[in-house]
Amino acid sequence: MEKNPEGIIFNIQKFSLNDGPGIRTVVFFKGCPLRCAWCANPESQSPRPEQVGDKTEGKLMTVSEVMDVVLQDLPFYEESGGGVTLSGGEAMMQPDFAEALLAALQERGLHTAMETTGFAASEVFRRLCGRLDLLLFDVKHWDEARHRQGTGVSNQLILENLAWAVKSGPEVLPRLPVIPGFNASLEDAAGFARLLQKAGLSKVQLLPFHQLGEGKYAKLDREYALAHKKALRPEDLEDFRQRFLDRGLEAFF
Repeated sequence: MEKNPEGIIFNIQKFSLNDGPGIRTVVFFKGCPLRCAWCANPESQSPRPEQVGDKTEGKLMTVSEVMDVVLQDLPFYEESGGGVTLSGGEAMMQPDFAEALLAALQERGLHTAMETTGFAASEVFRRLCGRLDLLLFDVKHWDEARHRQGTGVSNQLILENLAWAVKSGPEVLPRLPVIPGFNASLEDAAGFARLLQKAGLSKVQLLPFHQLGEGKYAKLDREYALAHKKALRPEDLEDFRQRFLDRGLEAFF
């Protein structure tokens, strides 16, 4: 492993309360192998820096440079039981940089988490899981054909990695973005519940669809397929959530 490798980062967000326990800093990696139509961070998809309006998204940073930023909030992590979460994009697309950063965080005794699509070579996935305390695992669809239709890739590798992580990896929290017209039916809820139970999971976080990323598509000169879809609220998904509860799964927002 390189002593101080470089990676392409497009944002470092401080004081996050939704990406793992306690107060956290989230490091956003550029590049994603999926092309989800509803993506709230379309600027994360390309692995290269790019111009979004008058702003350049993505810059080369060393592990030391990232650590200098995240350690500014060390007292908050210590007081709240927080830490650092790698997100994106997909951090596993930059595996050597991600591993070196996670190693540096572990050396400082910080809690490490990663939000992932799960779409990564099994060797890379398992290697990086060895550096994590928590895996926030996005599950997009239970059906292989629909998953491919909505994201551009099969879910076979993703489900293989999920099954391995549950049995052999860090703590796993599955997170389900609920997207109208794609995976928000009651049949879908039942399909997800079966999938999660088969994997040995007992809880799931539901992420209602929102439109916070819509304006970014115009800046990227790209069409947004869900422009006219209404955002969902937790109260819109009570019947959806009930399908999980009926099977004994804890489902929360």
